[in-house]
Amino acid sequence: MDSKNLKTRNQIDNKYKWNIEAMISDESIIDGALEDIEKQAGEYAKAYGGRLTSDAATLLSAFKERDSIWRELEKIYVYARMRRDEDNSDSRYQAMSSKCNAVIAAVSAALAFFTPELLSASEDDVMGFVDKEPGLEEYRFAIKDTFRQKAHILSQPEENIMAQMSEVTGATNDIFTMLNNADMKFPEITDEDGDKVAVTHGNYITFMESHDRGVRKAAYEAMYDPYKSLINTIATCYNYNTKSDVINARIRKYESARAAALSGDNIPGEVYDNLVNVVNKNLPTMHRYVELRKEMLGLDKMYMYDMYVPLIQLPKKQVPYEEGLDIMRAGLSPLGQEYIDRMNEGISQGWIDVYENKGKTSGAYSFGSYDSYPYILLNYTDTLKDVFTIVHEMGHSMHSSYTRQYQPYIYGSHSIFTAEVASTVNESLLMRYLLDKETDLEMRRYLLNMHLEEFRTTLFRQTMFAEFEDMTHRAIESGQVLTADSMCQQYEELNAKYYGTAVEKDDTIKYEWARIPHFYNAFYVYKYATGYSAATAISNKILTDGEPARKAYIEFLKTGESDYPIQLLKIAGVDMSSPEPVEKAMETFNSLLDEFEKLV
Repeated sequence: MDSKNLKTRNQIDNKYKWNIEAMISDESIIDGALEDIEKQAGEYAKAYGGRLTSDAATLLSAFKERDSIWRELEKIYVYARMRRDEDNSDSRYQAMSSKCNAVIAAVSAALAFFTPELLSASEDDVMGFVDKEPGLEEYRFAIKDTFRQKAHILSQPEENIMAQMSEVTGATNDIFTMLNNADMKFPEITDEDGDKVAVTHGNYITFMESHDRGVRKAAYEAMYDPYKSLINTIATCYNYNTKSDVINARIRKYESARAAALSGDNIPGEVYDNLVNVVNKNLPTMHRYVELRKEMLGLDKMYMYDMYVPLIQLPKKQVPYEEGLDIMRAGLSPLGQEYIDRMNEGISQGWIDVYENKGKTSGAYSFGSYDSYPYILLNYTDTLKDVFTIVHEMGHSMHSSYTRQYQPYIYGSHSIFTAEVASTVNESLLMRYLLDKETDLEMRRYLLNMHLEEFRTTLFRQTMFAEFEDMTHRAIESGQVLTADSMCQQYEELNAKYYGTAVEKDDTIKYEWARIPHFYNAFYVYKYATGYSAATAISNKILTDGEPARKAYIEFLKTGESDYPIQLLKIAGVDMSSPEPVEKAMETFNSLLDEFEKLV
């Protein structure tokens, strides 16, 4: 894919586009379907309001119909969002996505009586229904979990208001998405070949990995200049996003926004704190790695734009998409033939949207509804790093594939806490495969450096992000206002703490917080770091213990949300309520750094 001449959507070969038509082949049905769903939700409220827990049969019927409404709406919403992500400048799908959001808000409001009314009944009585009615057994865990959160559920009228307000309170995320993907324009730079190229979200990291320092510096400044010019607008957007988190948490009687965010997965606050504390204790090892980077690059002064360039320069080698798929198949072979066959079928069915085009959402993700393929969005640029991205997202999609086969709709999704494990196990297995078969000393150095970078960018950097989120939410909770200056200062200090004295201060990195989309989904990023820690442990088990560990892991992939994440991970042999997995991951980082230092 030639990143210098970004194509429009219709210039991309169809074989490199996802088969989204398999989801909804005729868009003309969507408006009518949305109207029907909204009507069904209104009728549902009339049919079950006031009599939800009158008997076991009524409760079962109410659960089934509620699932049916959400299942159909989810499918249309996911379709609209994915179509919008193909080209964010396409107003047709902007409008379709907005209409879905409006219907979601209306349905949420109509169904808002469900949980308060369920909780108004005695837990013993409701569980008695479950014991008596076999059909309700499927909902046992969901019902128990609802009663667990009883203290944070509002009255029926209040829940109705909160549901109606959801369309407004989610606006900051949509505003930032449009700003970041559709409206923001980045300057051109001169690349290594002397050509003028516009910087994009998709090609930025490729530029940052350039061995031409001038290209790195130019790309760094080109990426951040638009954020600098809009910093007060973005700060205002994020300030109100954070305020929404805090206000919602207070309304629902949580002790903090963080506690509210962790409550859904029943994650103890200690898990978050353990992560931050263990990583902070190991920052000297991170600083040692950064010092080595400075030394190997031969720099008198090192800046943040020097942090991504591989320390080992290899001849330029492109990894075409089809070759990347072959590498993935080989790297994931320890997961068994059935896993590989399922994955190959998905590729042939059209799960993957491969290349960047104008207006396409940046980055990569796995997405889909319960009844669709588990689609993958990529912005593939023919690098080895892109192969790791495919492997990562395929981990998510395979997790979804197993879960949707073995779990009912109500448990057919995943918490991010477990989802990030599935993606990162794949990455860990691929890295071990590449290292194990590598005999060329220079390539081995390259891969070790790449592995160290994964630790830096996932375990260390995401934990730094987690600290920043904690700081900003605590600031709002203590009555402060998040200004551009205050957030830039906090972020600059955090960055200095994590990277140490080997990195020079500049006037740019303090704006990095302003371009992180995940900050609009509160207390999300820490799960990348915990997931990376758990995945490191699981992949080691699969490679050392063989078949028993592989089977246990596949069983974990089938569980969806049928229990709390901490419990589900124990199926795969990891206990995240303890600091041990993070400590073990840090030991792995330290041993990788030891080997790397010896080889260089």
